[in-house]
Amino acid sequence: MIVDNALYRDGRRTDPGCASDDLAGVLAARREGDVVWVGLFEPTAAEMDSVAQHFGLHHLAVEDAVHAHQRPKLERYGDQLYCVLKTLWYVDASDDVETGEIGVFLGPGFVVHVRHGEGCDVRAVRKELEGRPGVLAHGPAAVLYAIADHVVDAYGEVAANLEVDVDEVEASVFSPARTDDSARIFRLKRELAEVRRAVLPLREPMRRMAAGDVPGVPERSAPYFRDVADHLSSVAEVVEGLDNLLAAAFEAQLARISVQQNEDMRKISAGVALVAGPTLVAGIYGMNFTHMPELHWTLGYPMALLLMVLCSGGLWWFFKRSGWL
Repeated sequence: MIVDNALYRDGRRTDPGCASDDLAGVLAARREGDVVWVGLFEPTAAEMDSVAQHFGLHHLAVEDAVHAHQRPKLERYGDQLYCVLKTLWYVDASDDVETGEIGVFLGPGFVVHVRHGEGCDVRAVRKELEGRPGVLAHGPAAVLYAIADHVVDAYGEVAANLEVDVDEVEASVFSPARTDDSARIFRLKRELAEVRRAVLPLREPMRRMAAGDVPGVPERSAPYFRDVADHLSSVAEVVEGLDNLLAAAFEAQLARISVQQNEDMRKISAGVALVAGPTLVAGIYGMNFTHMPELHWTLGYPMALLLMVLCSGGLWWFFKRSGWL
């Protein structure tokens, strides 16, 4: 349940003198200005309640962290903050975007993050941040920045993969070959909707922290959150553009299908006309009335065949010249 539990002093990891899963021991070793960072992975309600008792976490935020499936948000509970981030990763084999979630509790001298799903390797984030003691010295806000920055960078990678898929769809829609891309277009629009649900609600919390309007986030940390907010805006613009391109591609697909159907009907009509001429001649000479001089004429049969050939040949030449065939 506890992936890692560490004590940081002046931006550097410090040995608390106890096991990492001993929350009470690590908290007891904390001094003023120190930060305790606890990482959890899909904890049960009982496990989360135990952590909440040590840090005094609000029960509503704890409930959200356990059950997950929350929209990105930033909430304040007294002197604590609770931020929800949706994690995204791209599955190339199926062109799917999978989602997870990270809830981050920030309070005086502590950070508790709760991860659901496989997205965002927080261990890598921790290791990278430990290599930047100047940033980590900013306190709990530095941890939130590092996690948010890693999550938003993953958004950019997902958007880049979706761009490749959209380019493939566009090429297929406008290729000479007959293709049916409607199903893939719909699937990609669904995946883009998943990305938008992660990206768009997060813009306002990042903007507030970038502007220094969130108590508990030091003003000196604002430039870092401005960088995250800028990357988030770029991803939002890419996603919006891809959604518009897919809508245009879908309309082009429908128009192309309509044109293809018209061409098919035109060819079918031309084919019917080629058969109709000989059928007319055969119908007339097949009536076998008594007063039909051609019936007793030696060249009547060849003449009927010649009329059929001339009729079909004339129609074929006309349709070919008109572009119907």
